[in-house]
This record gives sequence, structure tokens and C-alpha cells, in this order.
Amino acid sequence: MLPAPAHAFLGLFEKKSKQAPGANERQVQEAQATALLMAARDSQNNGKTGRAQSQYREIVKQYPFTTAAAEAAYANATITRSNSDVTTAFDAFQKFINDYRSSPRFNDALQQQYELAEEARGGRKQRAMLVLPVKMGGEDVIKLYQQIISNAPFGKLAPLAQFSIAEIYQDLGEKDRSVLAYQNVAENYPNTKQASEAQFRIGSISSVAASRSEDKSNLVATRDALTTYMTTNPKGERASEAEMILQQVNAAEATQSLSVGKFYQRMGKTKAAAIYYNEALKYGSPEASNEARELLAQLAAIDPEAVADAKKGQPDQDYTIPGARNLKNRDDYIGPLSPELTRLGQKPKMRAGDDNFLPIPIQEPTLPLTPGEAPTGGSLLPPMTEEKPALLPVPAVPDAPGIPPQLPVPPKPVTPAP
Repeated sequence: MLPAPAHAFLGLFEKKSKQAPGANERQVQEAQATALLMAARDSQNNGKTGRAQSQYREIVKQYPFTTAAAEAAYANATITRSNSDVTTAFDAFQKFINDYRSSPRFNDALQQQYELAEEARGGRKQRAMLVLPVKMGGEDVIKLYQQIISNAPFGKLAPLAQFSIAEIYQDLGEKDRSVLAYQNVAENYPNTKQASEAQFRIGSISSVAASRSEDKSNLVATRDALTTYMTTNPKGERASEAEMILQQVNAAEATQSLSVGKFYQRMGKTKAAAIYYNEALKYGSPEASNEARELLAQLAAIDPEAVADAKKGQPDQDYTIPGARNLKNRDDYIGPLSPELTRLGQKPKMRAGDDNFLPIPIQEPTLPLTPGEAPTGGSLLPPMTEEKPALLPVPAVPDAPGIPPQLPVPPKPVTPAP
């Protein structure tokens, strides 16, 4: 027999991982762990937090598969939060979440983590009666929020954590990353209050970027975001602000279009100038629209064909006079609904005036009468003046084809007697 290698003997002394006990053994462990849990809570209530924390850890170590172990792990994390820094406390709750995800304390642990992240973001940590500063960078705080989202991607705290991430990037001046984070809020949590606010933030950030540069993409992004906000939140808290920013964006884009149009006009490119003047008409304020209209009139007097070509393929470019269009000549015009269909689409209204309307009597009407008899009291059917058949006359059943008529059968002949 070959000798066993040295590492095989060393394996006898290695610590083996615990296995889940059977039903009977688990009942015994539950009773023992519960007794230790009560003793640890007594120590904590008596102010002996150090001893209580040691007892909690011993329960988790000796009876990891019991309900008492989950309670002990959570209690240990709460004590850690009271006497440690944010990161250590956050990690203690994270260990509880990793080991006891199915515990009823799961949501409580998430709430504790969110509060710790908020404390780290605010730069303060509450410990007893002292307020201690916390030095954590924005990226470190973002990691805390990201861990909360990873623990429960669609929990009630996930949109709050994602919104906080976007705000941190916004505070750091990272426009692209903040816009992307706000977009994640709007796309992943569309039915929350944070989603509508995130949509507005996207528009406002793009608006600020547009005011600092001549990049037209920022104006387009602002318009798209705020238009979406106005569509989904017509009576939202930011509706008036969104409308005001949209007006500023339209005025800015009209000014840019006028400048570009004037440049092409000086270069002698009439068609290109007309295209940009039409854009100024589409988005501009009354002042910009009047100026663009006057410049278009000058171009039309010089080169009417170029101005006409500029409008080809863009029938809806001039939004300043929508009532003057001949909509009936458009291919997609189907006209207004008929009065009957309009009435069908309306909700019924209650009678509000005295129109001599009498309700139908509550008395049950009689059955239909036979012809010639007068109706009795309470009948809603008028008397019949003449007798009319209720149904059309039913013709007689014709002879079945293919069956010959039956002939008379002759009598049977009588046999003569012998």
C-alpha cells in the first residue's frame, strides 16, 4: 500500500465548512441559539455593548443556519454602526445581506445602508451626541449607492439611490455622466417621482450646456427632454419652468438659424439661406419670426425659385401661420368627425333644466294584447286597429318527390272447396 502524501495528512486538521443540519438537529440549535440571543440582548440593554457584540458574533459562528443567527447578525451590524465609521458599518450590513437575504430584516438592512450613504454624501456621521466629519470622495459615495441598487435593483430605494448618483455627478460638473445617470432613472423607474424630476434635470443640464457653447446638439437634447417632461407631466411641479426653458431654447436656436442664414445670404447661396430662415420661423420668438419673414421676402424678390425649392419636402416647416394652410389638399386629411360620431364620443350629461321630462312609471306594463281588445291601465302598448297576421302564411308541405302514389290492393282470391 502506497503511503499517503503529506498534504493528505495535513487536510485532517483543516477547518471544514459547516453544513445545514437536519430537522431534529436544527430544532435543538434553534433553542440553544435563541437562549444565547436573549442573553446578548440583555447585555446590550444593560449597556454592555462590547459583551453583547461578542455574544452576537458567537451565535452567528456556532449556529449560522438558525433564525436567531440572522437576528444576531443584524444586531451586530447596528452596534457596529453606532461605534464605527461609515464604511465599516456599511460592510457589516452588506455581510448580513449576503448571508441572510431571505431574512425579514433584509429591507431594514437596506434602509440602514441608504442612511449611511446619505450620511457619507452629506459629509457627517452621527455618533451618540457628537457630529464627526466624514471624508469620502464622490466616487466612494457613488459605490455605496451602486451597492444598494445591486442588492435590490427594483426595490423602493433603488430609484432614490440612482437619482443620488446622478446628483453627485451633477455636483462634480460631469455633464455626460450625470445625464446618463438621470436617463437610467427615467428608463428603469418610469412610474416614480424621481423619473419625472430626472427628465427635467436632463433638459436643464443640456440647456446650461447650450448657453455655454454653440453646439446645436445641446439645444436638441434640451427640447427633447423638456418636451417629454411636458407630455408626461402636463401639471407637474416643473411645468412652468420647463415651458420657460423651452421658450429660451427656441429663441436661441432661432438666433443661430438667423445668423447662419445671413451668412449664406452674404455668400450668395439663396436656397441655403432660405432653409435657415424657415428654421427661424419654426422655432423663433415673434421678433425672430418677423425678421426671418422679412429676409425671406427679400430673397423671394431676388430668386423666387430658390426660395420655393427650399420649402420642398418640408411642408410643415413654417409653424407661424398654422391656420392659413389648406389642410383639405393634404393626402392624410380625413376631415372632422360627423355630428353623430361626435355625440357618441361624448360622455352623457345630467339634465339641469325644467324640460317637462317625466320619468317612466314604476308600474310594470302588461303583456301584449290580443287583436281587438283595449289595453288595460298601465299598458304601454297602443290598441291594434286591425287584425294582422303576426307571421307570413306558411305554405303547405309539397309531396315528397320520387315516391309514387299508392295503388289499391286487390282482394285475395278465394280457393274453391275440393
